[in-house]
Amino acid sequence: MPSGRFCDMGPRCSNNRRVIDAAILIPVYRASDGGLHIVMILRNPGGVHGGQIAFPGGKHDPGDETMLDTALREVHEELGLVVPREDVLAELPMEQTRTTGYRVFPYLARITIPAEWRIAEREIAELVDVRLSDLTRPGAHDKMIDRFPTWTKAEQVSYYQIGEHRLWGLSYRILHPVIPRLVAGEWNV
Repeated sequence: MPSGRFCDMGPRCSNNRRVIDAAILIPVYRASDGGLHIVMILRNPGGVHGGQIAFPGGKHDPGDETMLDTALREVHEELGLVVPREDVLAELPMEQTRTTGYRVFPYLARITIPAEWRIAEREIAELVDVRLSDLTRPGAHDKMIDRFPTWTKAEQVSYYQIGEHRLWGLSYRILHPVIPRLVAGEWNV
């Protein structure tokens, strides 16, 4: 299923870069106090998305029949979670990275917190457990002007402040429209 298409995000993509298909899973759970939580990860430094707050996920493998298979395999590899298909709450709209050539298929899933996380330490620096209320509080959402090494000029970037980290870029674009839907109780979490 990996695509042979070229990146179609305009001047930000190299004309010679092929699109890489990947999938992510947004794990959500309801804590004992009733609060909704989203599980994110901090990627280890290095690599194309190193050092960034993200969701568990990765590249499509030839053995994956569907992009959902990719997301479920990756969350198991990275966090040790087995997520039954019936706990997948939504297939969200595909998003493309703007400079690295990834086409990402996101899924939202209800999880049960394991007694012990099995984190893939070679990929994951830290598990980041975020209360939904922390993302909706005043000051959690903001914009900055920044320039990244692969960009030709500085641009305005929207982000969520999560502790000392900023969630921005593709992960921001995937999560931002999901937050009001979680707040509204659209899914049974």
